[in-house]
Amino acid sequence: MKKLRDRLVAAIRRTVLWGERRVPRGVRSVVGILLMMGGVVGFLPVLGFWMIPAGLALIALDIPAMRRRLLEWARRDHTAEDFSQPSQNASAQKIDHSNR
Repeated sequence: MKKLRDRLVAAIRRTVLWGERRVPRGVRSVVGILLMMGGVVGFLPVLGFWMIPAGLALIALDIPAMRRRLLEWARRDHTAEDFSQPSQNASAQKIDHSNR
């Protein structure tokens, strides 16, 4: 179960960071909706259920209040963290939004 959770977190992190850097604002929501629609048929060989949270994350990038929290989470190091406990140094990390 932990391995599955780690893979899901890694997929969502990659999607969020890719979407934030390379996809324009309005297109992120469209891509997010398409990912969620693909996730609904996740039982097919090419698609997967991981697409639903990844799509939600891309849509959240267009909502200012959710964007900050999501980017903080995505840029945090999750390798040695217990996911049931909040990170103690998450509030100490700063995010540079000057490249928008």
